[in-house]
Amino acid sequence: MRRLSALALLGLASPVLATNGYFSHGYGTISKGMAGTGVAWSQDAIAAAANPAGMSFVEDRLDVGAEWFSPRREYEVEGGPAGMPPMGTFYLRPGTYESSSEHFVIPHFGYKRALDDKHTVGLTLFGNGGMNTDYDKDAMGPFYGGDAGVNLEQLFIMPSYSFQLDDKQAVGIAPIVAYQRFEAQGLAAFSMFSSDPANLNDNGTDESWGYGVQLGWQGRVSEQLRLGASYRSRIYMSEFDDYAGLFAEQGDFDIPPMLNVGLAWQGGRHHVLFDVQHVRYSEVDAVGNSIQPLLLQQSRLGDDNGAGFGWDDMTTYKLGYQLDLTNDTQLRAGVSYGEQPIPDEEVLFNILAPGVQEWHYTAGVTTALNDKWDISGMAFYSPEKEVEGENPLGPGQTIALRMYQIGASVSFAYKF
Repeated sequence: MRRLSALALLGLASPVLATNGYFSHGYGTISKGMAGTGVAWSQDAIAAAANPAGMSFVEDRLDVGAEWFSPRREYEVEGGPAGMPPMGTFYLRPGTYESSSEHFVIPHFGYKRALDDKHTVGLTLFGNGGMNTDYDKDAMGPFYGGDAGVNLEQLFIMPSYSFQLDDKQAVGIAPIVAYQRFEAQGLAAFSMFSSDPANLNDNGTDESWGYGVQLGWQGRVSEQLRLGASYRSRIYMSEFDDYAGLFAEQGDFDIPPMLNVGLAWQGGRHHVLFDVQHVRYSEVDAVGNSIQPLLLQQSRLGDDNGAGFGWDDMTTYKLGYQLDLTNDTQLRAGVSYGEQPIPDEEVLFNILAPGVQEWHYTAGVTTALNDKWDISGMAFYSPEKEVEGENPLGPGQTIALRMYQIGASVSFAYKF
């Protein structure tokens, strides 16, 4: 029954999103139209994803929407030995190779209901991801094992409760039930480096469930200024047993903690929002551990201190703007920047997970269809970013990771 429930909900999970690392640049069409801002000012029932306290200031409503997302990823290899490679090295075939999966549809859902003038409940469902690649077997695949790539999909189910302290501020809590699934293929060449080669590669899709919590506060400190803050705990997931020989700690793949703070300023019809988000990728060994212990033969893939993707912690700065054009129509724009988390020396494994995006440019609109129904739209562009470094197993050979992203979403809101 649990497996059937997961499959039924997986339409809300996503293989990839407009990404800061592998977290989405925002949640919900309204927030995404302003570069993912909204910690201090909430406008829809997806708001709990950023700050569960904000649900107190949202009217009773139901939000349903979907995003079309298109990431364009490639890697380029240059250099290498002219003859037989030296023993103990692992050179990739030179050339430029593109990931073939480029189009995805990602739904989201939110519901909010006030119980009375103090107490509010809600339910928010959204997807997360960003570690997805699919390289075909041209030139025998990236690692000489045929078709290669990984697919990580995550679904967050967040029932929320918020309490209004007074007419200006509220606190909120959202227990999190998380579901994720993962698949890897084409990695057989790394079997010699694995503590459990039978559970390294080509084992189909494995599933994992976990739990965490998100806490938040939001308040108006003056007639024009709102502040907000939220903290999402580390989400403790069951292990990917079928990939115990790939991920550190025998298949452990927890979801890292996140801190968000923000402000929202209103002057007449103008709203300016500024958020800062910090994600602690380093706290999850499978993501944060470097490849270096593997190169120095200090540990193997799947060991307690096994190699990971080597991602650094990531801080993202988001600036959003909304113009209340009329009582029925709002226009939005935004920009965000976060230094991508992949160090130059970690490019080899990150062929599989090139989460290199830094800038996002967004625009959005909401208009009322009638007294009960609104429609919102959003579009974004994340320009190409490149990270280049030396192949740590092939001295003199360089690997460049590149990606750019485009996407658009639409959502409908029904107000009770």
